Amino acid sequence: MDRIEQTRLTALAVSALQSYGLSPSHAEQTAEILVLADMFGLHTHGLSRVQSYGERIELGGVKRDPDIRIEEVGLAMSRVDGDDAIGPLVGQISLRQAMQQARHAGVGAVFARASNHFGPIAPYCYLAAQEGFASFICSNASLTIAPWGGKESRLGNSPLAFGVPNPGGDPFILDMALSVAARAKIRQAMQKGESIPDTWATDIEGRPTSDPARALSGFLLAIGGHKGYGLALAVDLFAGLLSGSSYLTHVKSWSDEPGEPSKLGHFFLLIDTRKLGSTEWLTERMQDFAGILHDTPASDPDRPVIVPGEIELDRYRQALAEGVPVSEQVLAHLQSRAR
Repeated sequence: MDRIEQTRLTALAVSALQSYGLSPSHAEQTAEILVLADMFGLHTHGLSRVQSYGERIELGGVKRDPDIRIEEVGLAMSRVDGDDAIGPLVGQISLRQAMQQARHAGVGAVFARASNHFGPIAPYCYLAAQEGFASFICSNASLTIAPWGGKESRLGNSPLAFGVPNPGGDPFILDMALSVAARAKIRQAMQKGESIPDTWATDIEGRPTSDPARALSGFLLAIGGHKGYGLALAVDLFAGLLSGSSYLTHVKSWSDEPGEPSKLGHFFLLIDTRKLGSTEWLTERMQDFAGILHDTPASDPDRPVIVPGEIELDRYRQALAEGVPVSEQVLAHLQSRAR
């Protein structure tokens, strides 16, 4: 991988996104999320997505020039109609609206509809934490998981994330999807001729399998069995059903119907921690919280106990100092589109 200075890489990404028809402002907001993803080491959800997002714009599944509207439905609650825009743009607008409401009322809840894949959630939690907001953010997704005990997919591998700011150090950021393993890991095992744990996926009949080929034709398994299934449904209720967007089988498949809008929904809940106590109060408590965990004796001395988000934020600092890692293929596409 090449390492490119953050400002230069962001400018390149903005130019590439503009080549697909996005306005400068929309391209900048989208690029910020994707560059942060690569800085955190989340490369499958970073600038590698520019090409696939662009292809969907050209096919009509994502609008070049959307009319995104915000409707305030309560003192601390809004709806955002994404008008089938590129997902990170809808995410950014929803995040800023939730921040504005939380500054005023202490909390801000935003339900976004008519959106598309909006990248990883960690960058949104990070941006919120930098402004002093704790966050819970989630999104629904296209179908990959069968209901507990079922043998047809009815729900998506919906991601959710929590963030808590730490004025004196790293924020807490937990960003996770709800399958035991991603399809990419299963494909990798098949390419290597390896088996997989039978807790990752089922075959087409809903039976656990260690054969990656059967798993790819079947369904992903949710974490924690029936508990993960229930949690995935809860995410879809908040992000999809309550937002007025698509949910469960109504969500369009990115891969099967790339020319159709996905109609995904997102949910943002932000809390202004400054209304709970002073900066010093929160710093002391967050440092004590992390210290209790760090002081835990490790079962493997070479792998000390860490707090969620620390690995990604270490990568972020390295990217600031040394440049953002980008694959040759992704960099070549950005440069080609920018020209």
